[in-house]
Amino acid sequence: MTQAAPRTNWASNRATAVPGSVFTLMNAAVETARAAGLSIIDLSIGSSDQSPPAAALEAVRRATLDPHANRYPLFADTAPLRQAAARYMERRFGVVLDPQTQVLPLIGAQEGLAHLLLAVTDPGDTLLLPDPCYPPYLGAAAVAGLKVQTLPLRPEHGFLPVLSDVPADLHPRVLLLNYPNNPTSAVASPEFFRSAAAWCAVRGTLLVHDHPYAELSYAQAGEADAAPSALQAGTPGDGFGGIVELHSLSKSHHMGGYRVGFAVGDAAVIAALARVKGAIDFHPWLGIQAAAAAALDTVPAGLEVFRSRRDALVPALQALGWEVEWPQASMYVWARPMDRQHTGLGDSVAYALRVARETGVALAPGRAFGTRGEGYVRFALVEPPALLLEAARRLATVSLEG
Repeated sequence: MTQAAPRTNWASNRATAVPGSVFTLMNAAVETARAAGLSIIDLSIGSSDQSPPAAALEAVRRATLDPHANRYPLFADTAPLRQAAARYMERRFGVVLDPQTQVLPLIGAQEGLAHLLLAVTDPGDTLLLPDPCYPPYLGAAAVAGLKVQTLPLRPEHGFLPVLSDVPADLHPRVLLLNYPNNPTSAVASPEFFRSAAAWCAVRGTLLVHDHPYAELSYAQAGEADAAPSALQAGTPGDGFGGIVELHSLSKSHHMGGYRVGFAVGDAAVIAALARVKGAIDFHPWLGIQAAAAAALDTVPAGLEVFRSRRDALVPALQALGWEVEWPQASMYVWARPMDRQHTGLGDSVAYALRVARETGVALAPGRAFGTRGEGYVRFALVEPPALLLEAARRLATVSLEG
């Protein structure tokens, strides 16, 4: 019997299909700047620098003193969090849900999306995905073995997809949307979600809405909500059939490291997601669940902090001659650098790397979010106004083309 040659590459096709990240290059560039003695202003990652609600911190403190909180959490143990999530959805959006069948806790919305795609698709199915988009969407699609059909997000359309442009013979399994949008900060109206839900119903497509920035809407009193829920486009009588929404407490309640969120909507989809999750993980630690439930019963804080940062950075970038609109929501500024001849970026990755090495300012290059992100950079509003202004001052010293 001939002995097989030793295997050296154990990575599956699934693993190798997951796209690489330019943020690895960005980290190396930042370290180069740090080694050169530059002070670092990292605006590349949207990780809130604000504190979780006091009630959430107190819930965690109590849980650390309770030995029963350390056991495996079963579905029945998630009832307080599911009920808090249902209360939040009704109070915030007027959406009434059954906590038993239409709400499921997640170990973060990113985990939830990856498992959701495994739960509702089969390899070879088509996922309709915006371009640009949050990069982990592409990784989740690769793990699920999906074909990705991109939907261009163009500035002339307010970075909203034009669903009427999708070929009539394309019947995707899932349409994935995200508004307020990362990276563009674009917002979608209730009318848009109603049209998207109707489009999906005709095509037999599941509408999935990733909604981590639900509490970061800068709408003033009397103005239309800049961060509506996709479930507002559904019909409670049919159980919000064909619509599911993912929520995270990472940005809204400044609990990124807690890894907690929840899925809401179509009970059949929630049941399929629970089945897949049951084969892979348990639920969040009971202390984290208690913290999340307490947070959801509070009025989120920090919006005015992000508003003041937006109001400092946008005019500073416009003064450089850059194209940037005032974000109506989210914690990001999506900007198109321009020189004096009004010539834009040719390579956003090369530019971001050069900025990091020469100035210590870390930005997210637009191409990291998809081909239609080229020419843009994204700023995360995770530093005080003074540092944002200092970042803009440093950017003025770097040429657009190296």
